[in-house]
Order: sequence, then C-alpha cells, then structure tokens
Amino acid sequence: MNNVMEIEGQKAVVTFDPEIGMFRGEFVSLSGGADFYATSVEGLEKEGRTSLRAYLETCAENGIEPFRNFSGKFNVRIEATLHAAAVTAAKAEQKSLNEWVGEAIARAAQSG
Repeated sequence: MNNVMEIEGQKAVVTFDPEIGMFRGEFVSLSGGADFYATSVEGLEKEGRTSLRAYLETCAENGIEPFRNFSGKFNVRIEATLHAAAVTAAKAEQKSLNEWVGEAIARAAQSG
C-alpha cells in the first residue's frame, strides 16, 4: 500500500510535510496520538518504534486501552445518483449493498 508502513505490527500512514521538509508517520489503529517525524525511511522506522513504545508504555502506566475498537459500522454520504448506481450494481451481482460496498472497499484497501 502506498504511503503506509508497518512498524512492530502496527500500520502508520506516511505523509510529507513540505513546511518542515520531513516525513510524518501517524499510527491509525491507536486510541490516541503517536505520530513521528524523520527525513528518511530508516529514520521513520526508528522514530516510529520509539513513538509506539513510549505510547504503549504510557497507556500501560495509566490503564488506558491503547488500540481503537472498530465496530464494523460507519455512515457514508454520497451523491444520490452514485447511491442509485451502487444499488443497481449490487443487485446485478445479486449482493446486498453492504456486501458490494464491503468488497469494493476491500479491493481498494488492498491495492491502495
């Protein structure tokens, strides 16, 4: 996946901040913030490990659950015509809209 790196089993999204000339990593499945900055991939990996370790230690010390719980439910707002087209596409494949959207998201998430 582009712009995603895995550090100690946790995925982080990486962006470039042109104002400071550094890459920024942000863990996506944590219940709080643990971002990290560096100028290279090697630096991001090192800083990411340090940031994640500090975050997990702080959570343990304070009795905080470090990871987000995902319910599997979310609302999406799209144009009415796109909604209608998605319903038609799902029905054509004999799937519910939820199944069809879930499969589309899975494909996009794997290839992104």
